Amino acid sequence: MILFAFGMGTLPLYGLLGSVALWGILPFVLVMVGGLWWGLERSYKDGDVLEELTLREDTLHLRHTPARGAAKDWGCNIYWARVEQHAHGGPVTDYVTLSGNGRTVEIGSFLSEEERKQLYVELDAFLRDKSRSQH
Repeated sequence: MILFAFGMGTLPLYGLLGSVALWGILPFVLVMVGGLWWGLERSYKDGDVLEELTLREDTLHLRHTPARGAAKDWGCNIYWARVEQHAHGGPVTDYVTLSGNGRTVEIGSFLSEEERKQLYVELDAFLRDKSRSQH
């Protein structure tokens, strides 16, 4: 993509080879290519979000590591954990939250709408199964 942008940006400059006008226009083409490169790199880094949900004995633990910033941790006894799906009112449609230990945290907000729906179904079934097996 960057090579294509550079090629298309310099194509009109071939007629200016050997003239002073080339040096007046070339920096703008280079700034455009640099801006495209920076934007693509930033986009890739913004996609580096990681969420890990683990179960150790009776404790459910969620670790959210954003692309930039410190990781956030949440944990509670699995018996008290509740999952909810909010069709409206959240930052995204079909917003999924986990509640327990006095806190409510979001999970999977970076997923697509269909993936969030599937996450809710699977997480709800998992929590119901675990809470039944503890009784």
